[in-house]
Amino acid sequence: MRRLSLSVLFATLTLSSLSALAHTPLCACYDMGDGTILCEGGFSDGSSASGVSIRVVDSDDNPLLEGEMSEDSEFEFDKPDGDYTVVFDAGPGHNIEIDGQDIVE
Repeated sequence: MRRLSLSVLFATLTLSSLSALAHTPLCACYDMGDGTILCEGGFSDGSSASGVSIRVVDSDDNPLLEGEMSEDSEFEFDKPDGDYTVVFDAGPGHNIEIDGQDIVE
């Protein structure tokens, strides 16, 4: 009986910790109308995206610029000419790609 109780306790703790760690990345970008783009990021559990890598790539996936989210979970950059994609990269399974054509005033 004690072995079964320990197994149930272990399974419960494992499942509880997995759900506590689960969070979905969130990122939105806005054309500020002054030639700049502002992206804001975060996670569904309310945690900050400060320090999360962000890249802007051209249509051939060549990097145009790279940086990271600020302390306020923001990243601002000059709007590139031509087609581009913003990549919010918070690690495996936590990437968001936003096509530049979807970023409008």
